[in-house]
Amino acid sequence: MPAPVSHSFTAARSRRDWLRAGGLGCLGLSLGGLFRADKAAAGGPAGRAKSCILLFLSGGPPQHETFDPKPDAPLEIRGEFKDVPTSVPGVHFCELLPRLAKRAHQFTVIRSMTTENNAHASSGYFMMTGRPHPQAAEVPASGNDWPNLGAVVGALRPSTTSPLSAVTLPEAVMNNPGIPWPGQNGGFMGRTWDPNLFQCDPASPDFRIDELTLPENMPLRRLDDRRSLLASLDHQLRAIEKGDALDGLDRANAEAYHILTSEATRRAFDLGREPQSMRDLYGRHKFGQSVLLARRLIEAGVRLVQVNFPREPGDLQIGNPLWDTHQNNADRLRNHLCPPFDQAFSALLADLETRGLLGETLVVVLGEFGRTPKLNKAGGRDHWGACFSIALAGAGVPGGRVLGATDRLGGYVTERPVRPPELAATILERLGIEPRSLFYDRQNRPHLVAEGNPLRELG
Repeated sequence: MPAPVSHSFTAARSRRDWLRAGGLGCLGLSLGGLFRADKAAAGGPAGRAKSCILLFLSGGPPQHETFDPKPDAPLEIRGEFKDVPTSVPGVHFCELLPRLAKRAHQFTVIRSMTTENNAHASSGYFMMTGRPHPQAAEVPASGNDWPNLGAVVGALRPSTTSPLSAVTLPEAVMNNPGIPWPGQNGGFMGRTWDPNLFQCDPASPDFRIDELTLPENMPLRRLDDRRSLLASLDHQLRAIEKGDALDGLDRANAEAYHILTSEATRRAFDLGREPQSMRDLYGRHKFGQSVLLARRLIEAGVRLVQVNFPREPGDLQIGNPLWDTHQNNADRLRNHLCPPFDQAFSALLADLETRGLLGETLVVVLGEFGRTPKLNKAGGRDHWGACFSIALAGAGVPGGRVLGATDRLGGYVTERPVRPPELAATILERLGIEPRSLFYDRQNRPHLVAEGNPLRELG
């Protein structure tokens, strides 16, 4: 095995961290925590992908009604939906994904993903970090968590053309009481590694990102003046406190200024620049417009964008938030879940291909786990980490392939189990980060970037 490659982490943290929010706020430069990713050198191979889009289907999509139908199983297993042939001979999807069935030749389906964990938060943590959580339970985020994939990519392979390297939208993934899942931020590496979270509704007629909008009484010239004032304040603080304690603050200020003054970044968030036909193609819903926004962001140089499937108004009252279909599984999938997913993912594949971006953009569709093979008494499916399906496309991933298999009931893996450490290593390697390399935490302790090996079956 080759010797690990080392990455440095030098972001400063001190009692003067209040300046990052409070100090910038009083100078009219508050960005709501958008500039928290340290720019560590990658030191790895070039990678096949310039960028990555993760579509996270929070709640746990069912394998039976998506990519692994079981038409010959009993009704209480297969459900009420039929299977349909795809563009790949011999491969069938559920009839709820007609658009994706026509594009099956463009992506690989992994039917044998497994976490062996039935808890939303900790299984989701495993999928978003590649590391198992110490507890198989509905746990909250902690400062001891492993950094998520966006955090690692943003820190070790930062963008060279955009002030944003890793972005999450349109909302964080939450447990029902509104508690964020672990595995969505910089974890023990600190907030400087956090991906940039934009809580927004790109489908809204008046959509805009407030953090990227200067107040009317703050023209760029005045912003330059205030930046000069901040630089003068930094100089005086350095006279008081020698050393490198403010180096991280300098970088943060530079990023803040770059974001506010970057015309390319602000244009990327302006969906009004898209033709109406393109917006219709993705779907005029929150998920579809978020996926379209993700495409615009990677065009502007963002390395990794994670689009979380959004909650609907009042979904806690229906008892089935997101893809967590414990009851009325068929109705939820038919009317609320599969149509926007089918539309947005297929539109993204078509759009990236047309623009010549599919070869350099890795697209990954995943959830935290799957659903039970047998429908319950409420017509729903419950949590199931034993096996589920995910999909990958672009950046050299072969199209029209199915990796792994499950038994006749869709309950257990029978061929080529795939685990989160392998998925994490695959994503990182495609983006030019050597999975077996090292990075150092704030106590100068070494850590492997990923514990698994990349999936060689994907070429």
